[in-house]
Amino acid sequence: MEARATLKYARISPRKVKIVLDLIRGQKADKAMAILRFTPKAACEYLEKLLKSAMSNAENNHQMDVSKLYVAECYVGPGPTLKRIRAKDHGRAHRILKRTSHVTLVLRELED
Repeated sequence: MEARATLKYARISPRKVKIVLDLIRGQKADKAMAILRFTPKAACEYLEKLLKSAMSNAENNHQMDVSKLYVAECYVGPGPTLKRIRAKDHGRAHRILKRTSHVTLVLRELED
């Protein structure tokens, strides 16, 4: 049995999120929470909230033991890109790409 949580349209680049997801993949849920709390990356704020949500889903919807949970899968994909224009020299325009992310986190119980 597994519990999952998804975050859609997060206003952060998938490349930045992937760095932090690699840190917590395969870790126990409480250790992953500690890693997210003390890692100085912008993505940690989003992922800490997502991990809390997945843990709550596991406990309330699937009656899983929170102390036995681990991060089984976590992945990020690109969401829609917001295109903006910035003025440059000589009357030119430069395109700014504001990227978004769709993040999925899956928790499973450790087998005895």
